[in-house]
Amino acid sequence: MSLADTELPAAATETPRRARGRPRKTADERDDGNRRRELVAGAARLFRQQGFAATTTRDIAAAVGMRAGSPFYHFESKEALLGAVMLEGMQGALRRQQAALAQLPAGAGARERLRVLVRNHFDVLLGPDSDFIPVMLYEWRALSAVQRTEVNRLKDRYEAEWVPELEALHAQQQLGAEPALARLMIFGALNWSAQWYTPPSGRSARARARATLDELTDSALQLFLKEPA
Repeated sequence: MSLADTELPAAATETPRRARGRPRKTADERDDGNRRRELVAGAARLFRQQGFAATTTRDIAAAVGMRAGSPFYHFESKEALLGAVMLEGMQGALRRQQAALAQLPAGAGARERLRVLVRNHFDVLLGPDSDFIPVMLYEWRALSAVQRTEVNRLKDRYEAEWVPELEALHAQQQLGAEPALARLMIFGALNWSAQWYTPPSGRSARARARATLDELTDSALQLFLKEPA
């Protein structure tokens, strides 16, 4: 009788199979992405409210229900977290801007396209999850040179979408200023609204003096543009 004819117990004949692909993630690992997003959002809110220097990683961890040292699992330092606030904020703003422009009908004019850009920018500035631009404005110097370069690259892409519309409006004599200077002035004016804007609420006389984002957009365009001839 050969060895081939010998029947061994199943446990002895079966070779454990090697798991294919990456190991299955634990529940905590699957939640990493959500926790990271919570950290970035919580940090942005606190950096805006308290300032970068006055905010500790303990503050940020407490704000999102983490242990004091947990943020360092996702970010090596508070400075890295500040960079993520600005980078991920600009990435989100780019996506929102591109989506808003994509909804325009084919052949939309420069004035209509600029209105969409201004309205979307107000939403980025003043709508939900709008903390990152004020943080950019006031905490810029806290970034490293590498971080500033990365954020500037995204900011330039964001603002580049405005240039063809401003140039077209200038050619149509609806924009009085030279387009490059007008772009800087427009962004300066729009971004400052993050400091003074209060959304309308209720029916009081004071509330009626406030503006919706659509009304802000109309007012901004009236300031920046001339009526078509």
